[in-house]
Amino acid sequence: MSALLQVRHLVKEFHQGGWFSKGAVTRAVDDISFDIQQGETFGLVGESGCGKTTTGRCILRLIEPTSGQVLFQGRDLAPLSPRDMRLARRDLQIVFQDPYSSLNPRMRVGAIVGEPLVIFREGTTAARARRVAELFELVGLDPAHTAKYPHEFSGGQRQRIGLARALALNPSLVIADEPVSALDVSVQAQVVNLLLDLQARLGLTYLFIAHDLRLVRQICTRVAVMYRGRIVELGEAEQIFLSPAHPYTAALLSAVPKINPGDRIARVQFDADSFTPQPLREVRPGHLAAV
Repeated sequence: MSALLQVRHLVKEFHQGGWFSKGAVTRAVDDISFDIQQGETFGLVGESGCGKTTTGRCILRLIEPTSGQVLFQGRDLAPLSPRDMRLARRDLQIVFQDPYSSLNPRMRVGAIVGEPLVIFREGTTAARARRVAELFELVGLDPAHTAKYPHEFSGGQRQRIGLARALALNPSLVIADEPVSALDVSVQAQVVNLLLDLQARLGLTYLFIAHDLRLVRQICTRVAVMYRGRIVELGEAEQIFLSPAHPYTAALLSAVPKINPGDRIARVQFDADSFTPQPLREVRPGHLAAV
């Protein structure tokens, strides 16, 4: 079965310098490849600055990749014109990390959620209003509040509004970029449960970008671990968490706080200076690591 999304040798470089000099080059994403199957939740994890968010934005061409391929339903997105890419984004949506800056403070939330419908000229004004009300109910918000502004909602409610906006055009793939990291712990659980419920009801596929490993283990079917722009380990979530093959993954897992104070685990130290990029190889069936 062909994957819904295929990322092949994706590279993103940022050049430091002015107009007349490129200066130093930072390779934020360094030759990574992975597939996402229809209906799964694929986790992309790693510490801040490892290239997770850049990868997600390159997939959607919110920033242009330097090289590589992104194939969605077998179609390469890289050569698409701006018009064709905009049409492709009907099926590719994103929920941003910060629910406070991702919503236009000058727009009413009903208009924010309905904006994709306006852009794609979906239905009449009345039909769009009905669809916005449906989306509010879908994410657990009162449709009577569509005339309010973002500042009148809590962080968790704002993230629900962002999710409703992402679902307006019935996408197949949603990139969730640290969708709960800016929220209180109690609210995080509510939003995560909502994401899982919507996936079951709508048949969604998620690329879930996060640094919270406990959360990733709970909701993701497969996981790719990133370090310095490269994928260092990839496989089934439970397999990676129970038996990490790369020393960086082992170090990450050893730093996860334990709920029971009596549970102790030896901290694994990872020597960053000794890191040398290696190609992924199969260490177990379906489990790849750069060792």
